Amino acid sequence: QVQLVESGGGLVQPGGSLRLSCAASGFWFGIRGMGWYRQAPGKQRELVATITNGGTTNYQDSVKGRFTISRDNAKNTVYLQMNSLKPEDTAVYYCNAWALSGAEYWGEGTLVTVSS
Repeated sequence: QVQLVESGGGLVQPGGSLRLSCAASGFWFGIRGMGWYRQAPGKQRELVATITNGGTTNYQDSVKGRFTISRDNAKNTVYLQMNSLKPEDTAVYYCNAWALSGAEYWGEGTLVTVSS
């Protein structure tokens, strides 16, 4: 089993920045990539950004140029640097890891609120 623990959420004003962290522990063998998803009130969960073990990244169009995903393999930690935040970025952000077997793992989420 893989455990994922997110941190770094909070309240920020429009135009501000936050950095989310996701620390992974447990049986890490077979994990091929990690990512961030988000779910706003009344909406479906959506992909924000992903990064493979090889460093290939993928972003949702609405966050390109504003968000950056990165990882520290030595610490089994993935980060999401969020700049120029907008009210529509308000959501619960979830960390995700996926394995070659098809298994997926999720954190419990961290709330990001963008409001003046």
